[in-house]
Amino acid sequence: MKTPAHWKSTNLLSILLWPFGCLYGLATMLRLCFKKPQKVPARVICVGNLTAGGTGKTPVSIALAKMLQQHGRHPFFLTRGYGGKLQDIQVDPLIHRAAEVGDEPLLLARQAPVIVNRRRFEGAQKAVAAGADTIIMDDGFQNPSLYKDLSLLVIDGEFGLGNGFCIPAGPLREFASAGLRRAQAVILIGADKHHLAEKIKLPVFRAQIEPQRPEIKNQRVIAFAGIGRPQKFYRSLQNCGFEIVKTFDFPDHHFYQQNELQHLVNEAETSKAELYTTSKDFVKIPSCFRNKIKVLDIDIIWQDPERLAEFILGSNAALPR
Repeated sequence: MKTPAHWKSTNLLSILLWPFGCLYGLATMLRLCFKKPQKVPARVICVGNLTAGGTGKTPVSIALAKMLQQHGRHPFFLTRGYGGKLQDIQVDPLIHRAAEVGDEPLLLARQAPVIVNRRRFEGAQKAVAAGADTIIMDDGFQNPSLYKDLSLLVIDGEFGLGNGFCIPAGPLREFASAGLRRAQAVILIGADKHHLAEKIKLPVFRAQIEPQRPEIKNQRVIAFAGIGRPQKFYRSLQNCGFEIVKTFDFPDHHFYQQNELQHLVNEAETSKAELYTTSKDFVKIPSCFRNKIKVLDIDIIWQDPERLAEFILGSNAALPR
């Protein structure tokens, strides 16, 4: 899905939908209250969010796994594999395709082993049996089935919490106050345009998403993306020095059809432009089109990596709440 325009501010449509948002938030609260989470003999770190749409959970999860590996840990990722057909498997990026396991698991598998299972407790057991000493849940903050030793909420500093209403009136997956009470820290991505760091009574760790700057042979670019907030991707291209000729937005987790890709290739050829997309989209591109499409990879740059590592690895961070 694309981020609806009425989620950004309080407006007539969001006000009309507000009662339904309250029901959604109440349903989430009840589901979390009446399900007792199960524990596994490994540390579980949940990288979640309060809002629907792209906040940067997957690149943050990858960066955390890298940090843990640098400190001698053996992390596994645990994800439900949104959009994939296979379940209860360990992802093999050389064999599995996005249609089978989802797009994000293929990205995660570049850094550490990935278990796909909608039943999070069973997936965590599989990871432990395979040798995991730490499990990073990419998403799942609102899933009550698996006990979490540490919950980190990722927030896009530009978007913030939108209008502060629950779905469908706003972007929140649950009441913000309830979610913040269950979390141990917040990871704030980008400029804090809503001054959330001053309002949130939790440790806040800041980071930036920085593109891996490619060699520019042709400044003219046609860009397409199937992510929650594609404008962030387009701005990254511009910051690298590209001139964006056209953009094409697709729904989040979109699986591309050959006719759609051929249309994009034709547009690029007609405009004498390069065709760029995100790494999340590129894993869903058939091999016959990959040599015609370029990728803008990104990195998470921590503002204070030593402080974050101390929090993640230190004894205080291991205390459950």
